[in-house]
Amino acid sequence: MPNPKRRHSQQRSAKRRTHYKATAPTLSVDSTTGVIHVRHRAHVSEGKLFYKGKLVAEKAPLKA
Repeated sequence: MPNPKRRHSQQRSAKRRTHYKATAPTLSVDSTTGVIHVRHRAHVSEGKLFYKGKLVAEKAPLKA
């Protein structure tokens, strides 16, 4: 396997790393509940689980 003969400079490494950026998640407003949530993810509103504006699951009541 080929290996570098000389050490890479700090500037060269930093130039390569400039392309790794953190991006803000894309947010959407649910048409049914009006809750702001991350796109393509299910979200909870008032104890109910919604996905794509549809009710997916409800929280079961606790038994005493």
